[in-house]
Amino acid sequence: MRGHGDVSTFDKGETQPMKAQQKRWKKRQIVMTTAVALAAMGGGGVQAADNLPSLGGSDEPWRVDVIYENDTRYRGKDHTGREVGLSKFRNTMQVEADKKLSDGWAFHGVLRGTYDGVYRLNKDEFGKDAGSKSAAEVQFQNTLSAGAGAYSFVPFGGGLGKTVGNQAAPVGADTLVGWVYQGAFNAALIPGVPPANTAFVDTYGPNNPGTGLRALGDRWHGSDGGVGFAVPVRPCDTDRRGCRDFGGYGDKKLSELEAPEFNDRLDFIREAYVKKTFGFDDGTSFFLKLGKQQVVWGRTDLFRVLDVINPVDYSRNNIYDELSDIRIPMWIAQGEFRFGGSDTMQDRNLSFVWNFDKFRPSNLGQCGSPNVILDAGCMFRGMANLWDNGGTVANFAHLSTATTQLIQLGGGPALPTDAWLATNFGPGQIGIRNVDLPKWSLSNTQFGIKYEGVTMDGLNFSLNALTYRSQLPSLRAFNSAQNPFTSTNPDPTKHLIAFDMHFPRVNLIGGSMDFQSETLGAAFRLEGAVTEGEEFANTARPELYSKNKVWRSVIGIDRPTFIPFISTSRTTLISAQLFYQHIFDHEEYNGPLGKYGMPDWKDNFIGTVLIKAFLHNDRVSPQLIMARDFQARAWVASPQVEWSLTNDLKLTFGANVKGKDDGAMERWAWSDCRDCNPYAPYTAYDQHAPGFGTGLGAGPLGLSGLEPLGRFRAGPIGTAWKENDIYFTVRYKF
Repeated sequence: MRGHGDVSTFDKGETQPMKAQQKRWKKRQIVMTTAVALAAMGGGGVQAADNLPSLGGSDEPWRVDVIYENDTRYRGKDHTGREVGLSKFRNTMQVEADKKLSDGWAFHGVLRGTYDGVYRLNKDEFGKDAGSKSAAEVQFQNTLSAGAGAYSFVPFGGGLGKTVGNQAAPVGADTLVGWVYQGAFNAALIPGVPPANTAFVDTYGPNNPGTGLRALGDRWHGSDGGVGFAVPVRPCDTDRRGCRDFGGYGDKKLSELEAPEFNDRLDFIREAYVKKTFGFDDGTSFFLKLGKQQVVWGRTDLFRVLDVINPVDYSRNNIYDELSDIRIPMWIAQGEFRFGGSDTMQDRNLSFVWNFDKFRPSNLGQCGSPNVILDAGCMFRGMANLWDNGGTVANFAHLSTATTQLIQLGGGPALPTDAWLATNFGPGQIGIRNVDLPKWSLSNTQFGIKYEGVTMDGLNFSLNALTYRSQLPSLRAFNSAQNPFTSTNPDPTKHLIAFDMHFPRVNLIGGSMDFQSETLGAAFRLEGAVTEGEEFANTARPELYSKNKVWRSVIGIDRPTFIPFISTSRTTLISAQLFYQHIFDHEEYNGPLGKYGMPDWKDNFIGTVLIKAFLHNDRVSPQLIMARDFQARAWVASPQVEWSLTNDLKLTFGANVKGKDDGAMERWAWSDCRDCNPYAPYTAYDQHAPGFGTGLGAGPLGLSGLEPLGRFRAGPIGTAWKENDIYFTVRYKF
C-alpha cells in the first residue's frame, strides 16, 4: 500500500554544507526540550550552560538555548456533523546545546519533550471515553439496490450471521431487510451449494464489544457502498483491540500519546552528534558527522523527493509542521570529501551517508489521535481488530438473482438483484495478520552517496543514489482458492482478503539543482528522482499489490516582489512549487461495475503557493499558504500571522481550512476486491462469467466504494478535508 508522493511540510529544508552555497532560509530554532533536561541544567541561558558537564577539551563555554512553546488548536465539525473541539494542547520544551571539544571536534545536541493535554481535556474525542457508547451507535450499510441508491443499516454485530433468527429483525431495520437476511441463508438450499454457515458469527462476546468504536472513515465521508468496518479509537491501555506495532505507532497507551518522545527509541534525544573537519595538505578536507541526526537531501519545500533518509512523524501535525520538527532523527554516520574548486567548478563535494540505526518507518498516526494522515492508521487498526476478534463488514455478502427468486417462492417480496449485505466475520478470516518490521542486520541498514557541485556561473547541483527500506507500508494479500464460506472444516492457513504488512527495499537515483536568474529576479529549485521497488495496492493482481517504478519531481520558484498595497518599503516573498508523480506500468481497468487496479493516480500534480510579507520592522509577518491536489480535486488554505513582541517572545495566529470540488468523492471511490473471490453465492455476482464460484472464472468486476482504498486517491489533503483548525501558538526563548 502506498499513497501519493511523500508530502511533508511547507517550510524550507536545510542543505548539506557547501563552501560556496548560502542557505536561503534562516534556520528556525526547534521548539521543545525535556523537563528532565531542564531540571538537570538548572534553568536556561548562562546558568544552564554553567551547570553542564565540560566533556573535556576546549575551555569555550557551552552555548545553550531553551525554548518553550504552547500550540493550541480547535477543530470544527467533521463529516458526521459533530463538533470535534480541542484538537491540540501541546506544550513543548527544547534545549539546544553546542560545545567545542578538543582537537577540532564539536558537539551538538537537541533534547525535546512534549506533553499534549488534548487526550484528557477532550477525552470524548481522543481519550479514554472516545467512540461509541453502545453497538447501536456504529451502523453498517446494506446496499439493497445500488442502482436506486436504496440503503438500510445494521449496528455492529447485526450483520449476516450463523442463525437466521438472530438476523430476522436487526436493530433499526425494516421488514424488507428481514427478508433479505432470510433469503441469503435460503440460498444455501440451491442444489450443489453446501451449507455455508461456518464462516459467520452471531455475536462477538466480551472481547469485542460495541463500545469505543467508530465507523472507518466517518470523519471524512459517509456510507457509499464500500466495505466499511468498525475501528477501536481509545488508547491501547484502555482498549487493546487492533493495537499493533506498525513501526513506532499503533500500540500506544495514553501516557505515550501524551508524551510521545519518551519511548524505547529515546526520541527525546532529537540530535546528539559530534563533527569535525579533517584538513589535508593538498587543500582538500573531509567532514565527518557521527550520531543521532537529520540528513537533508533536497532543495524544495513540502515535498520529499530526495529527502527520504529520515522517516517523518506525521502524527505531530499531519503535513503542516516544519519538516525540521517532524523528521525522525536516526543514528547515522555522514562523511563528506570537500575537494574545493577546479578549472570548471567553484566547489565540489562527495558525501556518503550510512544509516545504521534499526529500521523505522514514518509515523502515520494511531487511530483515535487527532492527526492520522490518509486515515491510514485507522484502516490498519480496524483491519488488525478484524483479524484478532472479527467484526461486522458492510456490504459484503451478495444477494444474487437466485436468492431473490427463493425469497419470492417463499412468499417474500420482489427484490432488486445484486445487493450486498453487512456480514459478521469471526476472527482469523479477514484483516491484517502480521506486521513484518525488518530486524536490525547489516543488510537492513541504509546507504547513500551524493556528488554536489557549484559551477562557475553559480549553478548548484547534486547527483544522488540511495538504497533504503520504504518508510510507508505495503499490504500483501495471502488469498486462497479455498472457499472459507462453504468449507465445514476451513484450513486456518487459507483466508479471505487478509494481509501481512511489509516494508520493501527501495533503490533511488536522482538529482537536484538551483540557480538564480537576475533577469527575472527569481531563484529556481528543481529535484527529480526515480525509485525502484515501491509497492502499491492493486486489485487487478491476486496478491493485491504490485511493484512499480516511480518518477517524482518538483520545480520551485522564489521571487521577492514589491506589492504596494502590502508594503511600500519591503518586498513580499512569493514562492510557488509544482510536484509531479508518475507511476510506471500503472494498471487501471474498466469492469462491469467500475474501475479496478491501482488506486494511486498514474500521473498527478500538486501545486503550492506561499505569499509572505514582513511589516513593522519585521515584527509582524502575515502569510498565506495554498495547496491543491489536481487529481484528487482537493485544496487547503492556511492564513497565518506571526507577531514578535520581543526578540524572545513570538505569537502566532492562524487557520487551516480545507475543501474539495463538487464530485471529488465520486473520483475517490475504488474497487475493494469483494468481487475478487470466487465464493458463490456470497461474493460471486450475476455479472461474473459462467463458472465463477468454482474457480474457473474468477476476476474483479470493479465493485467500488470509498473504503478502504479511496483514501489513496483522496490523498493527504482530501482525506483531511473536514479537519479545519484555528490555532494560537506562543513561543518563548529563555
